[in-house]
Amino acid sequence: MSNQLKVAVIGCGYWGGNYVRLFSELPETQVVAVCDQRPECLEKVGKRFPNVILTQSVDELLTLPDLDAVVICTYASSHFQIARQCLEAGKHVLLEKPMTTNVADAEQLIELAEARDLTLMVGHIYLYNAGIRKIKALIDKGDTGQLYYLYSQRTNLGPVRYDVNAIWDLAPHDISIMNFFLNSAPEWVSAIGHRALRSSREDVGFISMGYPNEVVCSIHVSWADPDKVRQIVVVGSTKRVVFNDLNPQEPIRIFEKGFVPSSSLPTSFGEQYAIRNGDIISPNVGLSEPLKEQCQHFVNCVQRHERPLTDGQNGRDVVRVMVAIEESIKRKGAPIELTSEGEHDHYSKAIADLVR
Repeated sequence: MSNQLKVAVIGCGYWGGNYVRLFSELPETQVVAVCDQRPECLEKVGKRFPNVILTQSVDELLTLPDLDAVVICTYASSHFQIARQCLEAGKHVLLEKPMTTNVADAEQLIELAEARDLTLMVGHIYLYNAGIRKIKALIDKGDTGQLYYLYSQRTNLGPVRYDVNAIWDLAPHDISIMNFFLNSAPEWVSAIGHRALRSSREDVGFISMGYPNEVVCSIHVSWADPDKVRQIVVVGSTKRVVFNDLNPQEPIRIFEKGFVPSSSLPTSFGEQYAIRNGDIISPNVGLSEPLKEQCQHFVNCVQRHERPLTDGQNGRDVVRVMVAIEESIKRKGAPIELTSEGEHDHYSKAIADLVR
């Protein structure tokens, strides 16, 4: 079909292979080429998708006629160079997280995309997860009451990466989620990294972040933990909400518990508040594949000329936090202040676009 968006995928490991599958399934898109420096990966793609052009060269890929968009899921350290090359060639770009490994490179990609009037989107996949969007709606409606704090745990035995440490590999997920929930980037961060496996990179991280309105957040990531955990918890004055990504049947549990002001005259400080007990609710969360939702959103943004939920500015905000975390680790946990870049006012509209 002549009106299909012609897409190429650069990097066809686990995530790249899924992108090839999903963009091949979407009626609005056609995967025309896949690029990877590993012949064995290209061979696997060729067996399943025989009509796709296979190449080991990004330069060759970008000479293909009628190529509209490129998905980049290579090593994080290569993101900037490849994304810049694709944008300069006039291609829309969906770039896996982290967007870049420093803020200046992220800013350059944003400016380049804007100058060429191209869509630049970052693959913060959890913002396309139905459970995460459900919790966002609860927070925005005020159902959780006053937010006190959030915390997350993202641990497992590996897989160990060799281009970035565990913090750069895992923490961007939770930072993007917390920024999303709170409509803001943090004002300060403090972090400790540890090399439990005695390698050259940190494989364990403990991160604290301070957001506006005195909301604090904590993130624990690890490649060296025997338990696989993918959990984020939101604690408010009226409800505690738990998201468990490893429980597809019951991804969200809402605990209707919290502190409420005591109606009686307090005799001590501790008696100024009373505990409110309520039900534990598991709301219905529609089944959907977050990566498919992300791919569809990218297509919609390109075709409708709309701003993505996870645009370049969103990706840059996460990179800015990651760079501050890295600096705090070097200073053994010293707090690092972040400059404010404004709130993410486009979230509500972008979510509406996702569900319509």
